[in-house]
Amino acid sequence: MRVMLMGCEYTGKTTLARDIAQVITEQTGDPLPMHQFGWHDHFVLPFSSSSIGEADEDAEQILAMKPSLLEKFSRYLTYYHFQHVISTDNHHLLTNWYYGDAVYAPIYYGYGAPGGYADRLAMARVLDAEVMRVMPDMVLVQMTAGADTIRRRMSEGRHAHCFLKEDDVDLVRGRFDEEYQSSLIRRKFTLDTSDHTAEETLSAFMQQIKSHLNTRDLLALQRYYE
Repeated sequence: MRVMLMGCEYTGKTTLARDIAQVITEQTGDPLPMHQFGWHDHFVLPFSSSSIGEADEDAEQILAMKPSLLEKFSRYLTYYHFQHVISTDNHHLLTNWYYGDAVYAPIYYGYGAPGGYADRLAMARVLDAEVMRVMPDMVLVQMTAGADTIRRRMSEGRHAHCFLKEDDVDLVRGRFDEEYQSSLIRRKFTLDTSDHTAEETLSAFMQQIKSHLNTRDLLALQRYYE
């Protein structure tokens, strides 16, 4: 299963990613070694991994980098995840890979604006084409929630180093939808988590992903769908 989750902060991407990983573990019996399963959730400032994490002092140093260095760093992270050993994983799960940069960089990072150097919107289409070349079975899932729901979740438990501002929620939601609509990835669907629990979101994901899975994945998850 190769899946890219995209969307505004507080739409439940990391929670769903963890739940997907758990399903694959339970159904296949694999302890999810890295050569079998790649989960990458470290494409948004300060680029820390959900599984490893960055020390607070490292995160502060990254946040203090000037835009030209951030641009190079994010470009490295993006292209690194096209390498053969990663793109050929049996299971490959990413959250906001290059779409996060396309949305957030021009608003918050100080680089990547349309028509400028390192235009991240133009780059996103180039990367879409590369994904379709090396990972044609990738499924793009847009995770969304109402603006009021996102603002409520922000107030209930703000993420460390989160730069999203309440006044920008509608702008960011709209930009992610534009990226989703413009994406060249053909297998895709949307999940709205506004009024759903994590369990309900996982169930909806597993039902919608089924029609996009290849034979190998369907066989691996056969017990789940029985």
